[in-house]
Amino acid sequence: MKLNLFLSLSGGTAILASGLLLLAGPAPAQVFGSHNSNAPVNFDAGRIEVQDRADRVVLSGAVRVEQAGLVLNAARMTVAYRNAGGIEIDRIDASGGVTVRKAGDTASGNVAIYDLDRRLITLLGNVTLTQGTNRLSGGRVIIDLASGRSTIDGRSTGGSSVGSQDSSGRVSGTFTVPQRKD
Repeated sequence: MKLNLFLSLSGGTAILASGLLLLAGPAPAQVFGSHNSNAPVNFDAGRIEVQDRADRVVLSGAVRVEQAGLVLNAARMTVAYRNAGGIEIDRIDASGGVTVRKAGDTASGNVAIYDLDRRLITLLGNVTLTQGTNRLSGGRVIIDLASGRSTIDGRSTGGSSVGSQDSSGRVSGTFTVPQRKD
């Protein structure tokens, strides 16, 4: 699949790279709607640093990544890629006030990893998953874009709590109940 990468830089400089490939296959996801992982990925940031020898791009300054209506925002992102006759994005790591949105669904946390090969988005630390008026909070959420399944855990990693998360390591939430007439 072809991907157009457009990055806006400070000072009016722009980089346009086309012919990038994503390896993720198409499958509808119930969480965040039917996500089209074959769609182009667009980047927008205040600053970019291309690290060719390390096969990565570092974006900073109110970074926004969009793919088929799925929007990832963070203060900083690192894009890991392979150069196999064309650039193939493998993974996006985001940190600093991370939010993932699509339609009425929102997930937020301290950091996120978007594994494009496996079609997984993992958010860690003070995680909140919101769909309409329903809300879940915990330490880690894994969003599987292939199956549409989201899993939320009370702790973000190996048994330690992160940030202001409840030290009990439990998931908490609120689900809306339709008002029924008696």
